[in-house]
Amino acid sequence: MSDLKKDIQFVKGIGPKKAYKLNKLGIFTLKDLLYYFPRQYEDRNNLKKIVELKNEDKATIKALIVGVTTSNPRKGMTLTKVDVKDETGYAKLVFFNQPYISNTFKNGDTVLVFGKVKKEFKNIEFRSCEIEHLSNSPKNACKIMPIYPLTFGVTNKEIISIIKSVLLNKELTIKEYLPKDIIDKYKLCSIDYAIRNIHSPSNKESFKIALYRIIFEEFLILQLGLFMFKNGVTEVEGIKFEENEKLKDIINSLPFKLTKAQNRALNEIIEDMKSSKVMNRLVQGDVGSGKTVVALLSLANCVLNGYQGALMAPTEILAEQHYISLTETLRGFGMNVELLVGSLTKKQKERVLERVKNKEIDILIGTHALIEDKVEFGRLGLVITDEQHRFGVRQRGKLSDKGNNPDVLVMTATPIPRTLALILYGDLDISIIDELPPGRQPIDTIAVSKDKRDRAYNNLVRSEVEKGRQVYIVCPLVEESESIEAKAAVELVDELKQEYFSDLRVGLLHGKMKASEKESIMKSFKNKDLDILVSTTVIEVGVNVPNATLMIIENAERFGLAQLHQLRGRVGRGKHKSYCILIYASKSEVCRQRMSIMEETNDGFKISEKDLEIRGPGEFFGTRQHGLPELRIANIFKHMKILKIAQQEARYIIGEDLKLQKFENKLLKNEVIDKFEHVAREISLN
Repeated sequence: MSDLKKDIQFVKGIGPKKAYKLNKLGIFTLKDLLYYFPRQYEDRNNLKKIVELKNEDKATIKALIVGVTTSNPRKGMTLTKVDVKDETGYAKLVFFNQPYISNTFKNGDTVLVFGKVKKEFKNIEFRSCEIEHLSNSPKNACKIMPIYPLTFGVTNKEIISIIKSVLLNKELTIKEYLPKDIIDKYKLCSIDYAIRNIHSPSNKESFKIALYRIIFEEFLILQLGLFMFKNGVTEVEGIKFEENEKLKDIINSLPFKLTKAQNRALNEIIEDMKSSKVMNRLVQGDVGSGKTVVALLSLANCVLNGYQGALMAPTEILAEQHYISLTETLRGFGMNVELLVGSLTKKQKERVLERVKNKEIDILIGTHALIEDKVEFGRLGLVITDEQHRFGVRQRGKLSDKGNNPDVLVMTATPIPRTLALILYGDLDISIIDELPPGRQPIDTIAVSKDKRDRAYNNLVRSEVEKGRQVYIVCPLVEESESIEAKAAVELVDELKQEYFSDLRVGLLHGKMKASEKESIMKSFKNKDLDILVSTTVIEVGVNVPNATLMIIENAERFGLAQLHQLRGRVGRGKHKSYCILIYASKSEVCRQRMSIMEETNDGFKISEKDLEIRGPGEFFGTRQHGLPELRIANIFKHMKILKIAQQEARYIIGEDLKLQKFENKLLKNEVIDKFEHVAREISLN
């Protein structure tokens, strides 16, 4: 059974029914099962006396059964109560609909019990507990128990049982793939030991040893893949652009002066474009730092060299905004800018496709529509993706494939700590715009509980509208679907009109609206024909209305911090003082923490760092859409020391053996390819 790629249903003891359930958890092969790690552990080793138990404790006790009673309080319900004692006191175990308990356990039996304690005065109860006879090798008590991430009707007991039976199979061998010198150098245990002890640790020490090996390996493989991708890409011959004098004329025609940070980023881009190597650069900057202007000037430089440029944005609203901005700025310089989005008619699309193929369009701006097979460029020289975290590596690659090794620029307003950026975008050089243009107003943020909602609407909203300002109200985040989110937005508008703003002009914007409707609503808001715009997160990026000075976010605890910061960035764009009100319903400590962070700082880098600490990088970025291997156990913040060691080792390995072709690295190379899955082709690993 050494074939770890074996279909899970053919693994001994599993079969089609269990395999179907496991498939729902993303487990298709034996390897998937072995790498389906617990999300946490319960330490059931610490035996307690009954007298030591506290309310809400999770605890293990050893006790003697002194009474068992069964009753039927109502039809279809069996209630079994087991009275137990030790030398320090008495407790009661309560079981619902488990009639077998009274047949299995009798007076005088010594048992081990694990569960949550309910203590009222001197009465101690265990409900939904686990009970077993005292033995030399207990099944569930007196152990470190793994808790797995579960959905789709698979219980924790089931997954423990399945993994245990696989690990007990004597035919199973988990072959080592890390070179022996790395294992020796970092005193790592074997992968076989690590897998067995991560699922079923015999003690805390064996768990620590296993954990270190897996964290180190996850970081090493991530870094190796990214370094190989980076080296593979930068070796490719690209287009050698010249710096065109007319670019200075475009810069001088702008109605504002570029900041030092914008100039620095632009110079780095121009230097890359002048090189014969393909540019792969990430431009990141906080909300409102002026990345769009840098993108615009990069595209202009491309066109001045006789090539076409493409700019891909995640939403139609943002694509349309870029289109308006570029058209207005470049109109006097003879550059044809065009828009390609899903909502165009068939005839309009065909016209755009024909013109871009014939090189009649210099810059094409659009959404995912740009990467459709029908789109052919005559001479593509530069590809820009905006809000890079919304697109995967493959989508970026698909757009690049429409040219002959065009330069690539990606932009994000999600500020990422530099170390993390180097990891997540290891294939890219990084430019940071860390300065806001003059005139950007700091935004006062106030978090209020739901019971103060009326005050926010009746006082603050009215106060701003009376001053001639405008207001955004963002709907609670609904994850199920865009349709449900749209319905929630419609309901919120109805409530606001009826209860608060019957005399004000309220508009609605959501993702299910047609592009023409969205455009019309945004135009009305920009032209001050609306006082209040109720919106879903479609306004998260790119929307620019300088007269809007108040942002209210309903159920703010449902949003990530970085997303709250993005939304907040829609105000503070004009000369007037701006505010953001976060209305929250949760009373949890995490919610309180997050709201405090938003009140304390407007610094996107600090906010994103905290967001990553609280939510973890997987959820923050959705590593899968990056085409990056998922970090199942390693945590970029918690395990930073191990990350740095693994990064250093990866650099050394790549320096000695760029494509992992040495004999001792061959198994490691297979592991890198296997973990990177979809991007293996792009990583130039073969």
